[in-house]
Amino acid sequence: MPKTLRLVLGDQLSQKLESLNDIDKDNDMVLMCEVKTEATYVKHHKKKTILIFSAMRHFAQELISQGIRVNYVKYDDPKNTGSLLGEIKRNLKKEKFELIEVTHPGEHRLLAEIQDWEKQISVPVKVCDDTRFLSPLDDFKEWATGRKQLRMEFFYREMRKKISTLMEGDKPAGGQWNYDSENRKTIPTNINIPEPIRFKPNAITIEVIELVEKEFKNHFGSSKDFHFAVTRDQATEILEHFIEEKLKYFGDYQDAMVEGKPWLFHSHISFYLNCGLLDPLEVIKEAERAYLEGKAKINAVEGFIRQILGWREFVRGVYWLKMPEYANFNYFNAKRPLPKFFWSGKTKMNCLSQCITETSSNAYAHHIQRLMVLGNFLLLSGVSPKEINEWYLIVYADAYEWVQMPNVSGMVLFADGGILASKPYASSGAYINRMSNYCKGCSYKVKEKNGPQACPFNYLYWNFLDHNKSKLSNNPRLGMPYKNLSKMPDEKIDLIRKDSKTFLKALETNQYI
Repeated sequence: MPKTLRLVLGDQLSQKLESLNDIDKDNDMVLMCEVKTEATYVKHHKKKTILIFSAMRHFAQELISQGIRVNYVKYDDPKNTGSLLGEIKRNLKKEKFELIEVTHPGEHRLLAEIQDWEKQISVPVKVCDDTRFLSPLDDFKEWATGRKQLRMEFFYREMRKKISTLMEGDKPAGGQWNYDSENRKTIPTNINIPEPIRFKPNAITIEVIELVEKEFKNHFGSSKDFHFAVTRDQATEILEHFIEEKLKYFGDYQDAMVEGKPWLFHSHISFYLNCGLLDPLEVIKEAERAYLEGKAKINAVEGFIRQILGWREFVRGVYWLKMPEYANFNYFNAKRPLPKFFWSGKTKMNCLSQCITETSSNAYAHHIQRLMVLGNFLLLSGVSPKEINEWYLIVYADAYEWVQMPNVSGMVLFADGGILASKPYASSGAYINRMSNYCKGCSYKVKEKNGPQACPFNYLYWNFLDHNKSKLSNNPRLGMPYKNLSKMPDEKIDLIRKDSKTFLKALETNQYI
């Protein structure tokens, strides 16, 4: 075996990495480094940076305790070159290695960089498959080949069969593949919502928090009240808490939103799945076990597993299948700049204010907040996909481009023209009112359709359909809305266009709206 320098990236904190399987403890070395190029290519939320740096440092300690040689470079090390390649070169000056090994990264830009390293260092660079995922990229490409449409549901069914999850022989457990229709209840006011597990920062995390406050003080979000898991043991505890306390309610209430309750019955494990502290297969099997033991109903367990085995694996496949072209898709030719209040939360629209403020505080919002409140508004307002993608990548601690971009460009914005989703996820204020209590505390009136007091979602929704009629009217899933639009009198259409024009002008000029 060649003497190998094994680079472990900040979202690869798993001992199941192929690049760590055959490590020679006497000769090989693991390189882990906090570098400026990765920490600042966008201004990541402070809590995301704290999570990654602290989890990296704890993971390095774990490897060292097992007798593995680790060179760990801290961000504020005076000798830190600021880039991954710079640190590899610095290591090669100190010690001769015959091979550089790294696991396949989660972003196209970084893969392109890695593929160019060999020319610059004259040492072979091996990119290993990321075996943490359950659908290898070659398998996904094979599945996608020849299909007119790529639909998660059909991919998900194949994955269920492949790993034999929620199956009764060759049939789906409970008789259905998908229980999404049973996952849309509003949360009763008298139900007890468990608080999330909060971990007190130890000395390592405190050091990182101080570093972030010093070096990243102009980045988005707050570093206060950092309580995320930073070790595998802690992440496992959060998973167990979800399975035992929350999963039974997750199915019914996963789409619900409650003012002042950001965490609800969600698992909050995407942070840890996406950085490597949890393994997707173990998560799926734990959820399945809860169903088999009668601790949670099928609609809860299936809905949860679908997010991991279905959507998570599917969007990764789409990302690598369609990049780099995917980054430039803009089906509706949307060009409006991102509203400034998306950084401050200062808007009269209570739903947006709540979601943005919680995002700033927690580096988190659940999937319906991201899709049907924040994303829905940006879609209806015609904001540039590039600016939106950058915002989502910045603000969420679980955001990496492979998962963020397809969800945003494909599902949120329909900017890919239907590669990932079968229709735009657009709605009026009625949906938000049905799934939340946000509208009760809003300056606008959700039941008013037009005029200065009307909920902007109401006229923006119809304006969006009207404006994009040539691209959407033949979509079979939008038949009913377009039928309703066709029945509207001209006077009504004129009001919708007028209200939308006034609102969007105010949006562009950063008025308080």
